[in-house]
Amino acid sequence: MNAANTDMATGADAPTGAASVRPPYAGTRYPKLATIPAFTDFIAKGWQDVDAPVALTEGAAAAAAAHRARLSARFATSTIVVSSGVAPVRNDDCNYGFRANSDFVWLTGCQVEGATLVMHPVPGGHDATLYLPAPFRPGEAGFFSDANHGELWVGASPGIGQWAEALQLEVRATPELTVVRGARGALASASVSASTIEALSLLRSPDLDRELSNLRMVKDEWEIAQLRRAVYDTVSGFAAVVSEVPRAIEDGLGERWLQGTFDRHARTFGNGPGYSTIVGSGPHAPILHWVRCDGPVLPDAALLLDMGVETNSLYTADVTRTIPASGTFSAEQRAAHDLVEKAHRAGMAQIRPGVPYLDFHFAAMEVIAQGLHDWGMLPVSVDEALSPEGQQHRRYLACGVGHHLGLDVHDCSHSPYEEYMGADLEAGVVMTVEPGLYFHANDETVPPELRGIGVRLEDDLLVTDDGHEVLSDGLPIDADGVERWTREQLGRA
Repeated sequence: MNAANTDMATGADAPTGAASVRPPYAGTRYPKLATIPAFTDFIAKGWQDVDAPVALTEGAAAAAAAHRARLSARFATSTIVVSSGVAPVRNDDCNYGFRANSDFVWLTGCQVEGATLVMHPVPGGHDATLYLPAPFRPGEAGFFSDANHGELWVGASPGIGQWAEALQLEVRATPELTVVRGARGALASASVSASTIEALSLLRSPDLDRELSNLRMVKDEWEIAQLRRAVYDTVSGFAAVVSEVPRAIEDGLGERWLQGTFDRHARTFGNGPGYSTIVGSGPHAPILHWVRCDGPVLPDAALLLDMGVETNSLYTADVTRTIPASGTFSAEQRAAHDLVEKAHRAGMAQIRPGVPYLDFHFAAMEVIAQGLHDWGMLPVSVDEALSPEGQQHRRYLACGVGHHLGLDVHDCSHSPYEEYMGADLEAGVVMTVEPGLYFHANDETVPPELRGIGVRLEDDLLVTDDGHEVLSDGLPIDADGVERWTREQLGRA
C-alpha cells in the first residue's frame, strides 16, 4: 500500500490524482495533549497496576552500606553530596545510554539517572538520604509527557518506597533536595552538577573525589565476587567471538562483526561491555585503542581482542588475548607473542602484598627492552633504554602495562600518585597486567617481517594475603595453549 495515496478517513487506497480529503481540524496548531481535559481524563483511567520490583544484585545494598561507613570515617564532620549523573547528549534530542557514576554506585548500589545521595554528619557517623526522581504514573501529566520518567515511555518503574525497602535507606523524591538541611558548605563530588552546587551552595571537593578513589582500591568480598562474575562471562565471550572468526573472514563481515558479537554477549550476560571493545586484525592490532573496527579479519594475521563484560552491578573485567585467526601463529607472530608472554609472566610475578605498585611495570619493561635489544631494534644498550632519560623501547610499547580494576576499567583514577603508583600493593587490590608489542605497518625501524604485528596479553589479578590469583586463568597465555584453545573454538581441534 502506498501511504501517500491512502484515504486517512476510510483506510482505502485513494485513486491516483484524486483530491485529498482533509479533516475539519486541518491547519490548526498541533495540539498540546496536557492542555486537553478530554485527553488527560481519558488517559488517566483504566490502567492495571504493574509490579516493578527493584532490580538489585544480591548483596549490593549491604555492600553499599559498608562503603558509606568507610567514607563516613574519613569525613566525620562534613555533609557529603554525590550524584548519579545524567546521560550526555548524543545528538539533537537523543542521549547516550545512561551509566551511573561509579562513586555513586559504590555508595548506594543504585543506578537511577538524576539521583543524589546526601550524607549528614551525626554522632557516630552519618545519616544518609537518597533523592530519586519518582516515576510518573497514570493520572500524572508526566505519565505521557516525560520521556525520561513517564511510565508510558519507559515502562513500569520502582517507586520511592520500593527503593527505600530494597536499599534499606531513607529515600525521598528529588524535588525535596532543594530544601536539604545543612547543605550549605557541604562537600560535593565531581559527579554533582554545577546547577545543584549553585542551588544548594555546595563546595566542589577534590579531597572527596580522592578519598573515594583511594577507598575503592581495596575490594571487599562482595566486590571480588562481582569481578569474578565479570571475568567468567568475559572468558565465555572470548569463546563466542573466536567461534565467529571463520564467518567474519568468509562472509567479509570483518572486525565489526566480532566486536558486535562480544557486545551482544556482554549485554546478554551483564550490563554491557565495560569499555569500547577492541578488535584489531593484522595492521590494526598495533593501534592501541582500535575501536573503529572497520577493517577485514585477515585469515593469516594475528587478531588482538581486548574485551570486558560489565556486570549488572557495573563491575567490569578487562582481558586481552592475541590469537592466530588461522589457528596457528606464523614464526614472526609467535616470536612477538613469546616475548610478550615472558614480560607478562615477569610482571605478574611481582604482584603480591608489600611490593611497590610499579615493580610489575619495571619487571615487564626490562624483559621487553632486553628482547628488543637482542633483535637489534634498540639504538642504545638495555641500561640506557631503561633509564629515565632513555625509554627508547617504549616506541613499541608507549602505553602503560597495567592498572587498578573495579567499577571503572581504569579504576581509582582520582587517586594521587603517592596513593596509586607510589604505594605498596595490598591484599584485596584487583588489577591488570598487560604488556604488549606494537609494530606498526608503517614503522621503518621495525624489520619488514614484523611490521603489522601487534600482541598484547592482559590478565586480571587479585592480590591475596600471600601472593596473587589470576582471575582470568580460564584463557591460556602461552602460544601453544592459545593455538590449541583457538582451534577448539574454530572446531579444528
